[in-house]
This record gives sequence, C-alpha cells and structure tokens, in this order.
Amino acid sequence: MTHYIALIHKDRDSCYGVSFPDVPGVFTAGGTIDEAMRKAAEVLVFAAQDWGSLQGDRFPRPRTIDELRSDPEFQDRAADAVVAAVPFRENANAAA
Repeated sequence: MTHYIALIHKDRDSCYGVSFPDVPGVFTAGGTIDEAMRKAAEVLVFAAQDWGSLQGDRFPRPRTIDELRSDPEFQDRAADAVVAAVPFRENANAAA
C-alpha cells in the first residue's frame, strides 16, 4: 500500500490541520488527531479522483521520508509539525 507523508499542525484554539508536501493544495482538518487522520486518508482519495482533469497531469507520486528530509522546504514546514504516514489505496479512486 502506498503512503503519503502528512504534516499535522495545531495552533491553540484551532483544529488539527493536515497538509501533504507531495500534493500541493490538498489539506484537511479535524477536531481530534484521530479525526484529522481519517479525513486525511479520505481527502487523498477525493483529490486523486479529479486530479487529472483539474491539474492536467497525473496524481503526484509520494516521496519517501528520506527524500523529504533532504528537501529544505520540507524541513522548514515540518519543524513544528507532527509527521505522519497516511495510507492511500491507489485503486480506491477507481472504485468511487
């Protein structure tokens, strides 16, 4: 199963926000970290369904954590975040 690395941020008096370094513009949030993680998996499938028609190219491939750690932009964004691996079933978007 494929996994996308997610960055989870939480400011005081806010929800847990989730973004994906390899999938620009895709994000979600939840009131608890568990809810945010469930929504993260859902939003990846949703984004993949229309990615080609909206973005004009294939859904981005996930980089490994080692690849991301060598990316200075990721290092900056991850400095105050929880880093998580979100499962993505590639064929889930075909069944929807």
